Amino acid sequence: MDYEDQLDRALSETPDIEGSDERFSVPDPDVRQEGNATVYENFQSTVDRLGREPDHVIQFLQNELGTSGHIDESGRARLTGEFRQSRIDDAIEAYTEEFVLCPECGLPDTRIEREQGALLLRCEACGARSPAGE
Repeated sequence: MDYEDQLDRALSETPDIEGSDERFSVPDPDVRQEGNATVYENFQSTVDRLGREPDHVIQFLQNELGTSGHIDESGRARLTGEFRQSRIDDAIEAYTEEFVLCPECGLPDTRIEREQGALLLRCEACGARSPAGE
C-alpha cells in the first residue's frame, strides 16, 4: 500500500467535522425594571452558556455598570439602578471577550485558571494560555 492509498483510507475513515461559521452566541439579556432595581431574568441561562461561575459574572457586571447587585434564589441577577437591555448586553459582550473567547483562535472552549495569583485563560481547543482581566 503506497502513501496515496494510505492517505485515501485515512481520509475515508476520518469523521466529518460539522464546521460552522456561526459565532458563539449568548442569549440576549431579558431585563425588566422592578422598583429601583433591574432584574436580569435569564442570567442563569447566560452563565450556563458562558460556562462560568455566576459569582464571577455578577462581579464583572457590577464593576462594568458601576452598581451593586446580587443573585436571587431563582438564579436571576438583581442590579441596583435602571439599566437598559443594550447596556447589559454590552457588559456581557465585554465579559465574553475578556473571560470566555480565546484571544488566539477565537473559540469559546476556555477555562479560567489561577496561577501564582494571576488569572489565566486556557484554551482547550488550541492550547493557548493568556492573561485574563482581573
